[in-house]
Amino acid sequence: MSDVSSFTDPRSFTVSYLQNSCGLSQNSAINVSKRFLIENPEKADSVLKLMRTHGLTQSHIEKIIGTRPTLLLADLDDKLRPNMELLVSLGFSKASLGKMLSKDPRLLHRDIVDTVNFFKAHGFIDKQITAMITKRPALILLNANKNFKPKLDFFKSVGLMDKEVAKILSLEPYILETSLKNHIIPCFQVLRQVVGTKENALKVLKAGGWVLKFNLKEVLEPNVSLLKSLGVHEPIILKMFMIQPRSLLLKPQRIAEIFDEVVKLGFKPNTSFFVLAFRSMSMISKTVWERKIEAYKSFGLSEDQVYSAFKMQPLCLICSEKKIKKMMNFFMTKLNFEPSLICMYPNLLIFSLEKRIIPRCSVLQLLMSTGLIKEEIKLFSHLIMTEEKFVENVVRKYQQVLPDVVKAHEGKIEFKGFTVVLKM
Repeated sequence: MSDVSSFTDPRSFTVSYLQNSCGLSQNSAINVSKRFLIENPEKADSVLKLMRTHGLTQSHIEKIIGTRPTLLLADLDDKLRPNMELLVSLGFSKASLGKMLSKDPRLLHRDIVDTVNFFKAHGFIDKQITAMITKRPALILLNANKNFKPKLDFFKSVGLMDKEVAKILSLEPYILETSLKNHIIPCFQVLRQVVGTKENALKVLKAGGWVLKFNLKEVLEPNVSLLKSLGVHEPIILKMFMIQPRSLLLKPQRIAEIFDEVVKLGFKPNTSFFVLAFRSMSMISKTVWERKIEAYKSFGLSEDQVYSAFKMQPLCLICSEKKIKKMMNFFMTKLNFEPSLICMYPNLLIFSLEKRIIPRCSVLQLLMSTGLIKEEIKLFSHLIMTEEKFVENVVRKYQQVLPDVVKAHEGKIEFKGFTVVLKM
């Protein structure tokens, strides 16, 4: 608390208070005191107490007061206390509250209640409102009926439900900062034209509203025209975009480069494998692509072998470097497979090691150790089998005579390796 008895020279006291109670540097405190004086230290003390009560650290307070020193003179019951309590009620933790208010202290002295209530009335849950404020704090300061209602009305007019609009905007709140007339509507029109129907356009938005971050007329339309000029048919272009919209939102030069690289590898345009190969290359920068090639080569594979695997399963290069190394290590050390053999069955590389490969190997190991199945089984067919089929044909088939097979399938029995090298 401040020493009221020393409150003789307002400017000197203000500088001292800002340094000692708020953590400002001497220079910052002096600069602030030139445009603001603390005339009621008790009020300033109560403001700081409220902030600390809500978990704000000295570092948070320094940033907030350094930016908005007049908060020290604020009426607690006008905006400050109600706003902090509202933000806490939405689910902000003490740490996240401090971080967010340090970013934009205006939330402490502007009316935010009406905007929060607006979003709640339009189907946004507290968690979604919190996500929006965290990403774009300034949104909550705007007039919701003027700035947001027309945009929400548009999304609902094209067929999105309240909960779908809430999900999209809570994930991508910057959409609310763009112009309805000059950006959102034109982008939706281009999107609908490219994907053919309103239903397809809505599927794209539901899968990733981030596409509205782009000026689709300037980015998507030229890329579609480019691919058509290269001989790719419209249905294939549609499939490419629906599977991975980002693949057609690159610079035209990069689109042309990827097309050439994929074709040189032997993929024929207008085939499903071309779509998958294009998708894989479009998702990864050249540098990262090369690092993944090197990750495979570090296990003794040649570049030709890696690309041979890619031709059979274009998604094997989407895996992270960490996963590539983990998968290769497992197949080589636990299953004693040669790297060249693994490359002949690249579908195995796209499965989850922890959720699929290891539990199934554990099941098969258990069944072989008890003589319920022969060691001559083909491992590959059991690993690529659908989950439903594996459970029906293997787990349920033997769980009555060997209950532990269920535990093995759930990953509760450690897989120590097979006693023999199984055939693929």
